[in-house]
Amino acid sequence: MAELIELKEEEERVILVAVSTGDGDDTEASVDELSELASTAGAVTVGKVIQNRESVHPGTYLGKGKIEEVKELIWETDATGVICDDELSPAQLKNLEDALDTKVMDRTMVILDIFASRARTREGKIQVELAQLKYRAVRLVGLRASLSRLGGGIGTRGPGEKKLEIDRRLIHDRIGQLKAELEDVKRHRDVIRKKREQGGALTVAIVGYTNAGKSTLLNRLTQAGILAEDKLFATLDPTTRALTLPGGEDVLLTDTVGFIRKLPHHLIEAFKSTLEEAKYSDVILHVVDCSNPQMDMQMHVVYETLRELQVTGKEVVTVFNKIDKAGADTACRDMASDYRVKLSAKTGEGVDELLKVLEKILRSRRIYFEKIFSYQEAGRIQKIRRNGQLLSEEYMEDGIHVKAYVPVELFEELYR
Repeated sequence: MAELIELKEEEERVILVAVSTGDGDDTEASVDELSELASTAGAVTVGKVIQNRESVHPGTYLGKGKIEEVKELIWETDATGVICDDELSPAQLKNLEDALDTKVMDRTMVILDIFASRARTREGKIQVELAQLKYRAVRLVGLRASLSRLGGGIGTRGPGEKKLEIDRRLIHDRIGQLKAELEDVKRHRDVIRKKREQGGALTVAIVGYTNAGKSTLLNRLTQAGILAEDKLFATLDPTTRALTLPGGEDVLLTDTVGFIRKLPHHLIEAFKSTLEEAKYSDVILHVVDCSNPQMDMQMHVVYETLRELQVTGKEVVTVFNKIDKAGADTACRDMASDYRVKLSAKTGEGVDELLKVLEKILRSRRIYFEKIFSYQEAGRIQKIRRNGQLLSEEYMEDGIHVKAYVPVELFEELYR
C-alpha cells in the first residue's frame, strides 16, 4: 500500500516595514495591526522596521540605507517576503522587489487576501474579486510602462506590450461582468430592503472597527449562530436577524463588514452595496472594543468611513463592548453618539440596558393610539400587533377598545 504523503503549505515568514512621517503619528500601532493582519492571512512576522522620513520615498517607499538594513534582516531571519504598511504604487512595488530580491506585498494586498478567504456568499465573492481586479488593473498599467522603457529591441517591446494589453482587456472585461452581476445582487437587496421598510420594523445596522465584537453581540442578542472569532475580519458577509424586544416588538439587526484604518478604496467601492445597509437603516449601533488602547482612533476611523459612505443624520448608539476585559469603570466617551451603553457581548452583562435603549428609540418613533374597532374590523388589530406595540385590547359591547404605540404610517392608515 502506497504511503500517504502529507502536503503542507509552506509557512510565510514576513518582515513588516513602515514609514513614519512625523512625531505623534500612530505608525507603531498601525504596524502592530499589520502584524495581526499578516497572522490572519497565515503569515508569521519575523521582524519589524520603521523608518523616520519627512515623506515616503516616491521610487522605493524606503530610503537606500533602510533597504540595505531590510536586506540583511531578510537574510538573518530567513524571511520569505516583506509587507509594507501603506499601499504601494506600481513603481514602488517593482523597484522594492528588485532592490530586496524577495516578494513584496502591501497592506492592501494582505487585506484583499483575507477578504478572499472569508467571502462565503455569491455577493461577497463578487465584491472581493472586483476589488482584487481593480487593484491589479492599476498595477498592470504601471508594469506595462516600465516594460516599454526596458524593452529597447526587436522581439522584446512589441510582444511585451501585446500580452499586457490582452491581460488588461481581460481584466477590464471581467470587471464589467462583475459590476453587472453586482447590480443584479444590489437590485435583489433593494427589493428585500423595501419589503422590510413596508413591514415597519426598526432597522439597526451594527458597525464598528474589525474585531470589536459585532458578530458576538449579534449572536448574544439573536442566537444567530454566525462565526465569531478573535480575529480581524472573522465575518465578511452581512447577516440580518430579527430581535424581539422585551415589549414584544421586533427590530431587524444587520451585521456589517468591520472597518480598519487605511481600508483600501477598492474595497469601500466594491462593498458599497453591503455597507449601504448602514445608509438605509434607522439606527446605527456602533460597537467599540473598550479594552483596546487604540479605542479613540478606532472610533475616529469608523466615523470617517461612515462619512465617506454618506451615512449621516442617524441616531447612533455607541456600545462599549468587552467590559469583562477592560473593567466596568473604564472611561468611555463618545460625544458623537446619542446613547452610550457599556456591556460584554461575551458574558451578557449590560445587554438589558441596550435593549432598554432600543425600546426607548422605538417608542420615540411611535405615536400613542387609542381607538374602538367594530368586531368586523378585528383583522386590523393584527396589523398593530405586527408593526406596533399593542398595550391593551378589551372586548366590550360597543367594540374592541385598543391602546397601542404605532408607526406614523400605520397611525394614518388606521384613522382613514
